[in-house]
Amino acid sequence: MQNAPADKRTPIPLLFVGLDVHKDTISEAVAEDGRDGEVRSPGTFSHDLGVLEKRMRQHQRQGYELRVCYEAGPCGFGIARRLRQLGIDCQVIAPSLIPKKSGDRQKNDKRDAVKLARCHRAGELTPVQVPEPTDEALRDLCRARTDAVNDLRRTRQQLKALLLRLGYRYHGNTSWNDAHERYLRELVLPHAAHKQVLEEYIQAVATTGERVARITAQIAEIATQWRLWPAVQAIMCLRGFQVLSATLFLSELGDLTRFAHPGKLMAYLGLLPSEHSSGETISKGAITKCGNAHVRWILTEAAQHYFLPPKISQELSRRQQAHPRRIKEISWQAQNRLSRRGRALLARGKSKQKAVTAVARELAGFLWAVYHEWKTPGSTQARTLQPASAAKAAPLNQAAAPGRQPEGKSSHSKCPHWDATPRHSPPAPQTALGSLKKRAPLPRATSKESVGSGGTKTRR
Repeated sequence: MQNAPADKRTPIPLLFVGLDVHKDTISEAVAEDGRDGEVRSPGTFSHDLGVLEKRMRQHQRQGYELRVCYEAGPCGFGIARRLRQLGIDCQVIAPSLIPKKSGDRQKNDKRDAVKLARCHRAGELTPVQVPEPTDEALRDLCRARTDAVNDLRRTRQQLKALLLRLGYRYHGNTSWNDAHERYLRELVLPHAAHKQVLEEYIQAVATTGERVARITAQIAEIATQWRLWPAVQAIMCLRGFQVLSATLFLSELGDLTRFAHPGKLMAYLGLLPSEHSSGETISKGAITKCGNAHVRWILTEAAQHYFLPPKISQELSRRQQAHPRRIKEISWQAQNRLSRRGRALLARGKSKQKAVTAVARELAGFLWAVYHEWKTPGSTQARTLQPASAAKAAPLNQAAAPGRQPEGKSSHSKCPHWDATPRHSPPAPQTALGSLKKRAPLPRATSKESVGSGGTKTRR
């Protein structure tokens, strides 16, 4: 049998295209492959997809394989989606992560396009995730509700500021309920202009409140028809997450499997502390806040629920029905871990804001674990429960006699979704805490705990 001849075709040369996109114009720059490849700027053309397709076809007719990039901005992802439909590799770049020289003091459209082409050829750019059109539409609806809530809060503050300036104070316990609305309606202001201003503010508050209610109802209706609705229901098994918060979380981030580790999700959301260390000096500061502000806000709001004692309420139990056992275990582990963590930080004298941020950071890891468990059942390994009384009863460096029940309290967990380890059970499998050795565990090993998301480890 004769061997097939070797393929002697030369590879197609690459051409890196940088686009500086604006509302009316697009500036283009191209960089040929290779370290010494030519970099040139063909010029500027109108912001029209038809014109852009013609320019790309011209490069392809010259025998190039295109690698296109442009910065994420107000013009959206239409260009990236269209070029990908044509089979052209196109990436949307994070503007804050583009390398910048400290001595560069000249900036214009041509220079920006050339910088994109050069950095794209060098592989120094960080692309962002291009969302699905349905995900982007639902994300915009959630952001519209956030804008409506901000408008409602701002209008209420303006109304209360007007009354405070005029000397009127409401002495009720709660504002913006039926009693407060009756108080506002019964106010009699001496000047006609103030009466008109008060009536306009009252009407604005009512109109904005109706707007918030309409958008909320639309989100609850459209989310049930979304492709990620089962993932939304899985996230609702965690305390502090209902339809709105879970939908907002997934519509902003999309598929969480693109984060290989929960620490990467925490870093993407800007919840990790900043660091400025040199040599042996380690200096850490506030969180970076370099990620998605909407998700960071919703995580901070949800983290407030975990300062309460762990409890599976009637509403949470209803949301957890028909869900796998492992997801319920992660939910219960999150309550125990985060509640203990938050109270410990407050006991150490940390401010409430820092404690909430730390809890929100670890909550992101549990959300990562719930999503992965929903996406791939069995992907998150369950922890084995070992009571602390067993370690105390066993002598130091001596294994407990097999078949004996250690004295003390029962080893059954209070979690209704967790089975305790039975007597005479085989040795526990290897976990994230390290391989189990054939000697008796030390008493401190029982206080060593790992977050169910695979993230932070602590030693109490």
